[in-house]
Amino acid sequence: MKPEKMKFRSGFVSIVGRPNVGKSTLLNALLGQKIAIATNKPQTTRNRILGIHTRDTCQILFLDTPGIHRAKGRLNQYMVDQALASCKDVDVVLFLVEATDQPGGGDEYILELLSRGRVPVILGLNKSDLVEKTALLPLIAAYAERFDFAGIVPLSGVTGDGIKELIAVVEERLPEGPLYYPEDMITDQPERFIVAEMIREQLLKQTHDEVPYGVAVAVERFTEKPEKKLVVVEAVIHVEREAHKRIVIGKDGSRLRAIGQAARYDIERMLGSRVFLELFVRVEKNWTQSGRLLKEFGYD
Repeated sequence: MKPEKMKFRSGFVSIVGRPNVGKSTLLNALLGQKIAIATNKPQTTRNRILGIHTRDTCQILFLDTPGIHRAKGRLNQYMVDQALASCKDVDVVLFLVEATDQPGGGDEYILELLSRGRVPVILGLNKSDLVEKTALLPLIAAYAERFDFAGIVPLSGVTGDGIKELIAVVEERLPEGPLYYPEDMITDQPERFIVAEMIREQLLKQTHDEVPYGVAVAVERFTEKPEKKLVVVEAVIHVEREAHKRIVIGKDGSRLRAIGQAARYDIERMLGSRVFLELFVRVEKNWTQSGRLLKEFGYD
């Protein structure tokens, strides 16, 4: 008798956790390509981002989500709602924590929310490359006492340690299913969205204090010129105050040029083409509290 053909599995996996635990860095490592921005500032991710990981035996649809926190303000509430909604209709939840920290109040809050659902939860101990292996055992025990996890995997989104093991554990929990997306597709997000996010990433990295959290980026022109192997991008950086506009532009436009140069480098790598990037800065007072502007900027 011929061996039975291996059954194909597919499904959705929501990556959740506190702000700044490395969810976006892990997603990029899982895909082998950068589609989600990552900085050392909390609440960098604002939208759910789908990353598609396809193998011969499965297709895993990872959802990178904003960090779950006790929200203040309409924009923050939108972000938390995005994360919580992503846990409802998925096949697996990947709860990401830092291997360098003991369970804290934020982790307890998320575990309490997860306990209300019926979706299997896998615990990912991220940044495990920063601690001794012997230190992981008591941490694993501490989390295992709090929740009945479907699996616990030490890993590192930076070094790639544990990525193969994580994929194997996730695949075991997926149902039989179809190939939802073409094999060569890694996200359903349009290029304009990723370009806007890469610009915002540089704003987060090159500005400080409250400025990054009052910034939105909208790509107003995205024109491909294949005969010149060139993509022309015009984007508007929206800020809440005139003072923030001056900070983003910098002395004689120095900071805005630096933001544009760094963002263009990442965009060119993603698109595989030369990019002409032009940035503008516009003040939209208190846009983070405006339902109309939140919707206009894609936070709806």
